[in-house]
Amino acid sequence: MLRNVNRKAAAVVGAVVLAFGLLVGGASAAEISGNYIETRTCDVYTGPCFANAEMGITGQQAILAWNIEEGSHEGVDLSGLNVVLVVRAVETLGFAEAVTRTEPIRSVVLVDERANESQRAALAGFARQRAGKLGGETVRVASLPIEIKLDHIDMVGQIQAGDEVHLTTRKLAKGDCVCTNEEIYYPPLTEVENSAPAFTVDGGFAGRGLGQRWTNPNTRSAFLATFAY
Repeated sequence: MLRNVNRKAAAVVGAVVLAFGLLVGGASAAEISGNYIETRTCDVYTGPCFANAEMGITGQQAILAWNIEEGSHEGVDLSGLNVVLVVRAVETLGFAEAVTRTEPIRSVVLVDERANESQRAALAGFARQRAGKLGGETVRVASLPIEIKLDHIDMVGQIQAGDEVHLTTRKLAKGDCVCTNEEIYYPPLTEVENSAPAFTVDGGFAGRGLGQRWTNPNTRSAFLATFAY
C-alpha cells in the first residue's frame, strides 16, 4: 500500500513539475517586447453613427510605431531601438482584415538611425512582419533619428521621427464624448497587448513615398499598448 501511495505521490509531483515547466517556458517564450503606439486619420473611439459616416471618406492613413525595450528579430538584437511604419490605403483603415482585401496599400518604413546595417534590415523586417498584409507594398525604407515616449498611466504618447512623423497623445476626457455612445469601435491594426484608446493632440506624416502628407489633430484616433512576441 505504501509503495502505491509513493508512486501516486511521485506521479502528482511529476505532473506539477511538468506544468510549472510549461508555464515558465510559455512566460519566457517572447523573443521581443516593448511599447506600441498608433494613430489613424479616423476615430477609433467613437459611436457607430460617426464611424459609418466616416467610412470610405477618411481614415485611409495610419502610423504604427514600436519602441523595442528588449529582444531580437531573426537573431538580431534590437533592444532599445525604434521603428515606425506609415501606411496609406484606398479604404478606411478600420478593421484591418477587411482593408487588406483592397488594393493598393503602400507603406514607408522608418528605422532608428542608431541601428547598424543588420539591425536596420531586421527592424524593417520586424515592422513588415507585424503589419502583415496591412503593410502592402513597401515603397521606401529610411533611417532617421526616432524618439518614442509612452506613459501608459496618463496615456501620453510621443513620436518624433526626423521631420517626417510626429505624434502627441493625451488621455481621453469626459468632454471628448460627443454622442455618449462612444466605444472602442475599431481594434488596433496589429496584434498587441494592454491596448487603450487615446486622444491625438497632433500627429501626421510629412515624408516622401506615399504621394501625400497629412495631419490629424484633435481626434480620438490613437492607441497606446505593449507587445510581446
